[in-house]
Amino acid sequence: MKTITGKKSLKTDAKNIGSSESQIGLLSEKINRLSSHFAKNKNDKHSTMGLLKAVNRRKRLLEYLKRRNPVSYSKILTELNLRK
Repeated sequence: MKTITGKKSLKTDAKNIGSSESQIGLLSEKINRLSSHFAKNKNDKHSTMGLLKAVNRRKRLLEYLKRRNPVSYSKILTELNLRK
């Protein structure tokens, strides 16, 4: 069974892993893990699709969060160092 780690500072509640903030943190960890995987395995095409899906899902969640909670959106951008 996999454990869900995620960024502890992004969670709104200790048990709430369904919030947008938590999902963005989990997807960012997955994207970082897959990016380091591609440093060793450049021709892994199936994992490339998984990376693209994760990036697009995080992008949609960030757009949603920007509309709903701009304060949390800016906090996440600085916390994860996503955009300049």
